[in-house]
Amino acid sequence: MPPSPAGTPAAPTITADGLTPQDIKAGAGEHPTAPASRANGGLLVLAGILLVALNLRAAVTSLGALLDEVRVGLALSGTMAGFVTTLPTIAFAGLGAATPWLVRRLSAARLLVLGMLALAVGQVLRAVTGSAVVFLLTSALALAGIAVANIMMPMLVKQYFPHRAGLVTGAYTMALVAGTTVAAAAAVPVAHAFGSWRAGLGVWAGLAVVAVLPWLPAALRSRTAARRATRDAAAAARVVVRPGRTRLGWAMAVYFGAQSLSGYAIMGWLAQLFRDAGFRPQDAGLLLAGVTALGVPIALLMPTLAGRLSSLRPLVFALTAASTLAYLGLALAPRGAAVLWIVLLAFGQGAFPLILTTIGLRARTADGTVALSAFAQSTGYVIAALGPLLVGILYESTGGWTAPLGFLLLALAVQTGAGMVIARPRYIEDER
Repeated sequence: MPPSPAGTPAAPTITADGLTPQDIKAGAGEHPTAPASRANGGLLVLAGILLVALNLRAAVTSLGALLDEVRVGLALSGTMAGFVTTLPTIAFAGLGAATPWLVRRLSAARLLVLGMLALAVGQVLRAVTGSAVVFLLTSALALAGIAVANIMMPMLVKQYFPHRAGLVTGAYTMALVAGTTVAAAAAVPVAHAFGSWRAGLGVWAGLAVVAVLPWLPAALRSRTAARRATRDAAAAARVVVRPGRTRLGWAMAVYFGAQSLSGYAIMGWLAQLFRDAGFRPQDAGLLLAGVTALGVPIALLMPTLAGRLSSLRPLVFALTAASTLAYLGLALAPRGAAVLWIVLLAFGQGAFPLILTTIGLRARTADGTVALSAFAQSTGYVIAALGPLLVGILYESTGGWTAPLGFLLLALAVQTGAGMVIARPRYIEDER
């Protein structure tokens, strides 16, 4: 991580135990600077990050796979079912914005424990309720835990792995994609095996409980004096960062929002496009799954590439070119070269791990990272919520896919413009 410019104090480094190096030198804690202890602490934090990442979409995609069964089981109206599908983006936008406030008041370990417990409890309660209103409220509780973890992930990478940021970001993004894919694929078989959609939703609470375990020791450890010293040092060094007042902050939010808009639209409508092109339903589903599956290695490699380039423009242009060719191919010859369009789409969706990496690259400090992450993601998810809705409206009103794909090309142009702004190396703390 580049040194802070003159006059800008650097934020204190926090270890896996929640201590600064000054605390350790003063005798606080158990001397985690010893090589073995430091390595063990790093591995525990890495395990915790990856387990949390596995949970970041499972509650969403498992519900999507079982939406028809849930709608019938709870007698949801069409309007209520539509609200259920948009609830994740609403929750990620609204609740994610509160995360910087929470980070200033709770340690990262405690906040993640609370977030994963909220996710676990919410998933269990929504799986057992017979009330549509309670289902929505408990879904919101589960999504609140995800929203907080969404914002914290780039901060944790910056804080604990500053010299391995690309690799760790790739690893946790790959875990996120894997959790998304497994939950989508397994929710229906689990429901069938247990004879109820409730099992297909509730089983993922166990994964959230497992994600609590690596963070529990640090969350329960009593280090009142050390935490107070850490907070005092951080408060003295903290520079107020307001991304919403900067060009870089808005460019990050627009890029995040535009790529998420396209991603949600693809996940929601691509299978229907292929079915309209003459594919059998199961084959259309496999083609959609191919986008997610191919995204796993891309999620691992993209952050490493981004971290090694002096400018992100080559990656921004490459992702734009791949998505453009895919959209044009889907509009002109969806059946003739379907596999090629899937490969190009998967590469284009590499914009998601790219923007997650860029959040860490465009902030000097942990405070800057969490502020930029909260603003980019909360604002971006508001934009993203429009994607599936507008694609559906255009599809219904025109009866074809030319207009929806044209809309996605327009969103891609906006994404590329924002990408040009965030491509140049700079820091959010310098744009106050």
